[in-house]
Amino acid sequence: MTEKIGGLARLIATLLAIVAGFIAMPGINIPLVLVVLGLIAGIIYSGERIVRLFLVVLVLPLAGAALRQIPAIGEQLDAAALNLALAASAMAATSIAMRLFDNSKNDIAAWTGKSAEPMAARATSPAG
Repeated sequence: MTEKIGGLARLIATLLAIVAGFIAMPGINIPLVLVVLGLIAGIIYSGERIVRLFLVVLVLPLAGAALRQIPAIGEQLDAAALNLALAASAMAATSIAMRLFDNSKNDIAAWTGKSAEPMAARATSPAG
């Protein structure tokens, strides 16, 4: 279930980021919506997927700056890339928070002698 929710949040964030790059949406706080959706979507990232996410966060602003040079639509492409980078940064923040939580649980478990199941494993399990 968390995979479906996270995937849906990621899809909505991606579509909103691109559309908001091209169309002005007065009355909607686009950065806030992208961050909230990104925080929700971050629950599906773990393992090697998180490394790709970090690369997206680093590369999108640079790609947007390069795309800015295109006449007529460069500004909009840059805005869309920066919106996507904002959502990806929020996803990365959730992934980092989950990793820190798992590390803390494992540290406590090491002191108490109990084993702890990582959050990422629970999020992808059928019962999750």
